[in-house]
Amino acid sequence: MPKSLDDLRSRRWFAAADMRAFSHRQRMQQMGVRREDLLGRPAIAIINTWSDLSPCHAHLRERAEAVKRGVLIAGGLPFELPALSLGEVMVKPTTMLYRNLLAMEVEELLRSHPVDGAVLLAGCDKTTPGTLMGAISMGLPTIFCPAGPMLNDRYMKGGQAQTVGAGTHTRLFWDEYQAGRVSEAEWVQLESRMTRSAGTCNTMGTASTMTSITEALGLSLPGASSIPAMDSAHTRMATACGERIVQMIWDDLTPARILTRGSFMNAAAVQMALGGSTNAAVHIIALARRAGVELTLDDLDAVARRIPVIANLFPSGDRLMEDFYFAGGVPALMNVIAAELSLGEMTVTGASVGANIRDRNVLDAQVIRPLQNPVGSGAALAVLRGNLAPQGAVMKASAANPKFHQHRGPALVFDSQPQMLRAMADPNLEADENTVLVLRNAGPVGAPGFPEWGNLPMPKKLLAKGVRDMVRLSDARMSGTHYGSCVLHVSPESAVGGPLALVQNGDIIALDIEARSLELLVDAAELARRRALWVAPKRRFARGFTRLYQEHVTQAHEGCDLDFLQGTQATPEPEIY
Repeated sequence: MPKSLDDLRSRRWFAAADMRAFSHRQRMQQMGVRREDLLGRPAIAIINTWSDLSPCHAHLRERAEAVKRGVLIAGGLPFELPALSLGEVMVKPTTMLYRNLLAMEVEELLRSHPVDGAVLLAGCDKTTPGTLMGAISMGLPTIFCPAGPMLNDRYMKGGQAQTVGAGTHTRLFWDEYQAGRVSEAEWVQLESRMTRSAGTCNTMGTASTMTSITEALGLSLPGASSIPAMDSAHTRMATACGERIVQMIWDDLTPARILTRGSFMNAAAVQMALGGSTNAAVHIIALARRAGVELTLDDLDAVARRIPVIANLFPSGDRLMEDFYFAGGVPALMNVIAAELSLGEMTVTGASVGANIRDRNVLDAQVIRPLQNPVGSGAALAVLRGNLAPQGAVMKASAANPKFHQHRGPALVFDSQPQMLRAMADPNLEADENTVLVLRNAGPVGAPGFPEWGNLPMPKKLLAKGVRDMVRLSDARMSGTHYGSCVLHVSPESAVGGPLALVQNGDIIALDIEARSLELLVDAAELARRRALWVAPKRRFARGFTRLYQEHVTQAHEGCDLDFLQGTQATPEPEIY
């Protein structure tokens, strides 16, 4: 039912005939806001994750102004509210530790201020799910304005221009540097050549995966997620977001009206067609639980079995996000897989998914391929189960070497990241390409924070021999920009007594991606003996958010949210006295 002026939430602060409302209006006029605007327009929160230490969001202060312009054009009153900025590269020990903190902040910012709806300015990895989780829980009309990918780059090598993608090529060139095939001078030059503008990683890493998923969910304008950050169309899109949120408030178009099981299955389908980041398996479940929608790893795996990777983008393919934009972006990709989608789902446009993607055709079939010509043979996501991962583990088969899709090898176990890094540099390390590298104590509780340590570096001695991949297994995550035969998110994690805690050097681990199997080939009696001797690692943090996180974070297969934030329980509106 459409809202009237008297229905606006902001009027609880501004419209009452009492001293408190007088004070609210007085203080807003102190900042130059007109009384008639406070009483006659919906108030829009612009949640901005800009920071001087967040290079992917360096342009968001300017985009906030474009959003404000759209809000004013549509008759709203914009207020910019800064929120925690989680620059993936700079924030330590990992941005994932703070995703839930950002979600809490966004929810409380919206609850505690006189606003009627929100525009979310975010994009770098954890800022997208973090801001969305908070906004979903608050329940106000919300539209997501993605930061957009950085511009493409080229690197000249041997007289030829080579496509360079952020994150993916950092790992590629690092391995070559370690193997002595890239000089020191060349390595220094690469440092300034791989990220040439503001914006998120231009590969199909976690940032582009999550903004594309957000668009597929119906929470962004059609085509918004692939617009390069520095393209003038991005500024125009930001203005359109500001304009659209005002009408969404009058229409009371809340996340609850958009987010259904059908919309989440649409998002899963887009994730698989894109060859999206394995991190999405954690974030999309967290988002679904905030929305009160049942979604499991098995649901995601079922979609991955049906829908091949058709987006020819690094790390599964060889193109970048700017190419994807020119090829038609998410709407064109969704048109290709339309038979797998729930087309009647509502979106922020006020129209259905089907209406939004109608006539949005592929403009470059080398970038967005037909279903009959997928990128490689592996799925974007494989959910593995067995005695080593009773609650599941995930793998990006499309970015793994096919020779390891079925593999048995002896475990080489590391209990910490520093221990593992030291060993990888050891020229006498007892390992070959059949060895299964195992890292534990790297999960949500154990690390803590669930860091991106899962793309374990290759042993230097094997790199020198030309080996570029081997099976690597952990309870950690991996950057969506990375590649390799990496088994991730082993759940439950070792720090809470998961079977990974019981693995010993030399144990044979069997991986079969097609069978979705991950087994530790040790008999049950021996595992029971080891379990009886296992002692939980001591938790290092006695205070602060990290302690709260360790005490309340859920496991990977449950979305790694804080247990008291999941679900749709309503928090009362603030009292105003």
